[in-house]
Amino acid sequence: MDVLLDLLDPKWWLSMLGAFATIGVIAIVFAETGLLVGFFLPGDSLLVTAGIFSTAAAAQGFGIAPLSLPTLLIGAPLAAIAGAQLGHFLGAKVGRKMFDKPDSRLFKREHVEKAEFYFEKFGPAKAVVAARFMPIVRTFMNPVAGVLEMDARRFFVWNVLGGVVWVEALLLLGYFLGSKVEGIDKYILPGVFVVVLLSVIPIVREVMKNRRAASAVPKGRHHAPR
Repeated sequence: MDVLLDLLDPKWWLSMLGAFATIGVIAIVFAETGLLVGFFLPGDSLLVTAGIFSTAAAAQGFGIAPLSLPTLLIGAPLAAIAGAQLGHFLGAKVGRKMFDKPDSRLFKREHVEKAEFYFEKFGPAKAVVAARFMPIVRTFMNPVAGVLEMDARRFFVWNVLGGVVWVEALLLLGYFLGSKVEGIDKYILPGVFVVVLLSVIPIVREVMKNRRAASAVPKGRHHAPR
């Protein structure tokens, strides 16, 4: 449990990265976006926290040097875009075999199914952008888009839009909070759980909606003759 809390705590990551925190945040954004094993890494909460600790007051209270906001504003979106492009490329090249593996601690078939569900529900363009704001789904959406043969140029356009909006919005939100709220570093861990909760609400809502719809179908009509 303690290890899990550490992995979810962006302050832990920043303290571990030390002087390399700015570059480390950019690397984590790439891994969380582009590598299937990176789905457990903090995304939303790390970006907000990085924005907070790019202010001198918050960084001083935590005992670290401020992160470079200009570097983050340029490097993190590029990492998010590059990671997603890698995921789409691998999905297009490897195909569904990429997901043809048994469930394990680092892979769950349900993660792929959620990404496919949103891809079909919203359509390719909206799904690629919306997935940026959904933990786990954003990791698997990119290879799923490749497997489902989303055009590479179209994917690139929406990937850039989604990556820039996602990263810049959360970094600037963190910077605003860090510069306006005194002692903000004390509230980061509770804030992490709030961010995670808000991020998974759309997923939970859709799952419950689908279950209600399935239960509303009378028995015997699931396989009605055409």
